[in-house]
Amino acid sequence: MKIILFGASGMVGQGVLRECLQATDVTRVLAIVRHPLGTHTDARVHELVRDDLADLAPVAAQLTGYDACFFCLGVSSAGMSEADYTRVTHDLTLAAARLLVERNPAMVFIYVSGDGTDSSERGRSMWARVKGRTENALLALPFRAAYMFRPGYIRPMYGVVSKTRLYRVLYVVAWPFYPLLRLIIPGRMTTSENVGRAMLEAARRGAPGPILDSRAINALARPDR
Repeated sequence: MKIILFGASGMVGQGVLRECLQATDVTRVLAIVRHPLGTHTDARVHELVRDDLADLAPVAAQLTGYDACFFCLGVSSAGMSEADYTRVTHDLTLAAARLLVERNPAMVFIYVSGDGTDSSERGRSMWARVKGRTENALLALPFRAAYMFRPGYIRPMYGVVSKTRLYRVLYVVAWPFYPLLRLIIPGRMTTSENVGRAMLEAARRGAPGPILDSRAINALARPDR
């Protein structure tokens, strides 16, 4: 498979990239980034550095011939207006997706959303409304298949770290409690490894439905499924 990856420097994207490189059927990963990663020597990883990720038209020719796109790019809504959050969440994502579906109509597109996303687009939570609007718009595009991943708590594995200092602190604090939390709220717990594995399985063989929560992600990631 040839894969386009957005958000490779973030916590989710790091984990997804690792799993892509663990997979023998992945022959190429194009990481579309704002700044060079500078951390990978695997010949399958190629970087496309763009200052404006919402404007990929000038490099459209380089985005043809891919089997899947794993869209792991995202920002926190804290301190942002709905207009600004919409611009960096909905508008950027759809600009990329619309170009990709034109160049790769047989592509599988997988979007990392979040637990609590509001598909009705009418709830009180601003981030959930915007994510829901983004999901709905993606599902309406003519990809071969599109899947919305809605993980809750993601446990970072194999050295994967968040770029956000607050999140790094929270993960350190929560780490010892993960086994207990997995017992109490298993439907909301997953790992960076499982997210990556589940994306690859969805791209290869599909998924049970268009929207996958942590429980569905974990089930799809199982090697014995």
